[in-house]
Amino acid sequence: MAGFSKASVRDAEVGGRTVLVRADLNVPLHDGEVGDDTRIRAALPTIELLRERGARIVLCSHLGRPKGRDESLSMAPVAKRLGELLGAAVKLAPDVVGPEVEAEAASLADGEVLLLENTRWEEGEKKNDPDLARGLAALADVYVNDAFGAAHRAHASTAGVAADLPSYAGLLLERELNELGAVLEDPKRPLVVVVGGAKVSDKIEVIDRFLEIADTLLIGGAMCFSFFRAQGIATGDSLVEEGEGVELAARALETAKSSGCELVLPTDLVLGAEFSPETEPVDLDGVEVPDGMMGLDIGPRSAERYAEAIESAGTVFWNGPMGAFELAPFAAGTRRVAEAMAATEATTVVGGGDSGAALAQFGLADEVDWLSTGGGASLELIEGKKLPGVEALDDAEDTQTKTTDNAEGNAG
Repeated sequence: MAGFSKASVRDAEVGGRTVLVRADLNVPLHDGEVGDDTRIRAALPTIELLRERGARIVLCSHLGRPKGRDESLSMAPVAKRLGELLGAAVKLAPDVVGPEVEAEAASLADGEVLLLENTRWEEGEKKNDPDLARGLAALADVYVNDAFGAAHRAHASTAGVAADLPSYAGLLLERELNELGAVLEDPKRPLVVVVGGAKVSDKIEVIDRFLEIADTLLIGGAMCFSFFRAQGIATGDSLVEEGEGVELAARALETAKSSGCELVLPTDLVLGAEFSPETEPVDLDGVEVPDGMMGLDIGPRSAERYAEAIESAGTVFWNGPMGAFELAPFAAGTRRVAEAMAATEATTVVGGGDSGAALAQFGLADEVDWLSTGGGASLELIEGKKLPGVEALDDAEDTQTKTTDNAEGNAG
């Protein structure tokens, strides 16, 4: 990550040039309008920087999961909302690539913005098709990837196009890498990690990574029942990831015994007869769940213990709810963690996804230091995996450096 800043959009020569920006504008739509513009707002700093420097901007993004051209997933509502936020018209291209799109891009004036249609209307997008990548590259002089939420995908617009243009990281991508990198490489101690969600198998690599580097690992959500099952504790009708999940939980418990990280499980629960907002919550002072009941939240004693750990931390990373927070009777555990994240003086980083949704639900999204825009990408980065969108920028930077060095050598 340290060398990555060399490829920042801050350093790019963009005045009077056309810049292709891969943004993450995959927003929810309701009745043909943008339902939540958080991701559009996250893309604004890079777009505004480029406009201020006189660039001609061609934006591209996917939207939803279309199977070919699907007008219900057109980028038109995104173009409208982006224009409102910029206070300037945003043109919508008729397609993703092709002669008409090239003509639109060529007609841009300095500071103007053209948004391409949904990149996933093109079959070659998810296949990282070289022809599609070249078609995108033909639209611009410079490429900027600012789509951290899609950086873990090796697609034509996130990875392939970087091979054909001088390529840079956008401000959002750069910030994501710096914030998440600091948690892994240079956290203020103690480092407290809160992991929730349903399946151990979805988070085991994150758990393993933090058992190596964290001081405290707090486990919540339905995954705690796989840990309890691994310890031979009755789980009633609670969601348990039978087989693999229980085995992985047992392995993590064993690893924790010899690690420098304390793995903490709930000591009390809130139960319900079924997964429903009408279910009456029942406090359980303990963790042995009787038959006919299921655990749907950590209990108040556990929530306070987790909050105390968060409030006394130097750095906190949170990914995954503590219970069924979408059901009002079972939201208290997740709410208490969110409130502690908002109140602590520690550096707070949230890995997007359901944790971000919970913060928004409780009105606390602006009270943490960094809320990642990429749930899947943030987890893969934490796990130590290489992100194709980031690797492509690094590879492009190496190529650009070699090309410059060769040109200077030939000139000499």
